[in-house]
Amino acid sequence: MDISGFKPLSPCQWEMPATGAMRVPVVIFADETLLRAMDDKVREQAANVAALPGIIEASYAMPDAHWGYGFPIGGVAAFDPEEGGVVSAGGVGFDISCGVRCLHTGLQWDAVKAVQERLADRLFRRIPAGVGSTGELTLMPQAMDAMLAGGARWAVGLGYGDAADLERIEEGGQMAGAEPGRVSLHAKQRQRDEMGTLGSGNHYLEVQRVAEIHDEAIAAAFGLARGDAVVSIHCGSRGLGHQIGTEFLREMAVSAATHRIALPDRELACAPIDSEVGQRYLGAMRAAINCALANRQILTHLVREVFADVLPQARLPLIYDVSHNTCRVERHRVGRHMKHVYVHRKGATRAFGPGHPDIPAALREAGQPVFIGGSMGTASYVLAGTAQGMSLAYGSACHGAGRAMSRHEALRRWSGRGVVAELAARGILVRSPSLRGVAEEAPGAYKDVEAVVEAADRAGLARRVAKLEPLVCVKG
Repeated sequence: MDISGFKPLSPCQWEMPATGAMRVPVVIFADETLLRAMDDKVREQAANVAALPGIIEASYAMPDAHWGYGFPIGGVAAFDPEEGGVVSAGGVGFDISCGVRCLHTGLQWDAVKAVQERLADRLFRRIPAGVGSTGELTLMPQAMDAMLAGGARWAVGLGYGDAADLERIEEGGQMAGAEPGRVSLHAKQRQRDEMGTLGSGNHYLEVQRVAEIHDEAIAAAFGLARGDAVVSIHCGSRGLGHQIGTEFLREMAVSAATHRIALPDRELACAPIDSEVGQRYLGAMRAAINCALANRQILTHLVREVFADVLPQARLPLIYDVSHNTCRVERHRVGRHMKHVYVHRKGATRAFGPGHPDIPAALREAGQPVFIGGSMGTASYVLAGTAQGMSLAYGSACHGAGRAMSRHEALRRWSGRGVVAELAARGILVRSPSLRGVAEEAPGAYKDVEAVVEAADRAGLARRVAKLEPLVCVKG
């Protein structure tokens, strides 16, 4: 990226002043090396977001930012309904509420290592993964609506986990304001057989070891110690979320002119928050959040079943579940006043600081857990939200390493079989229904997660807590 238009506010915070149609500046959190390595589309898309009606303060991009649909992936923006603010389906994304949850096995990693091959095979057989994967549940219309309204609470009510899980999930496991009636029949039909599935792309289930502790006090609050074995699950709302995004992007693009919105990019299709289409989208989007929460809850149950068979001494309590790809109404300081604003996080995760009332009581003093996912052969990280981060980008942080190249380019460089063999030689077992998918998600196709996490930490967005290294990866 050409960074000549940016001025450094700090070593890991850069600002591009508002020009032309931009209503606010662009602010990117990254060190200079990461910033220069970003594709020019990040700057262009972040500037386009800065031109949307009702945006406040700045159009933000996280250290993992790369080209996306409309918003850059890693983009964060807040809109004020009192200033004509909009809601954008492109600012949420297609995989609504894609997120990561992390479970503690209660075991040391050497206990897992002793049964690594057997555990990998059993998880792969039990966890449906890949394009078109289906689960054991088939949801009829009434059950579908109950799931879309109830989220993880609905799943727990059916016996997939227990009430203790809900205390460690954003929104208590159930997103308020969901309106199943706003979700199209087509979207519901796509989800009919997909509950309890990983899906494809960058989604995964990993068994990991805690390789390093960076903050002893916060790690202890999260229940983490060096050598522990944990399980991370990364997936979202599957076909239902994608269909909702597709339908509302089309409708918002058509209706923009009616609301006198000049779109800088058709992919930034949006509607006024208080408009009829805006309210319908919010109701459907919140239902999709519940779908994702329920999906991860069912997957958690399946993982626990496998461990009960292979490692019956495992406990598997939930550490936390955090979503990216959302729009939420949140209370933040804007200038001198506290206001309710609509915060879009596209490929970015909430990272509320210590003491925030939305953090579970047991974790509140430490700050919200943040999970930064790796890619099969690279480390993942646990971070914690900071007080400083609340004033930087509405309590937000990055969500992963971020792609450094397209899937097409990755296929040119790597073979799935070669990636699996290389990782096996390093002691990492990969199981996937698609070798093509493995090649597309090769570790080398992503940015350096260490650099991304360090930038987030140095910028003050979130504090590094623990480094997780993969042992087993079930890849979608």
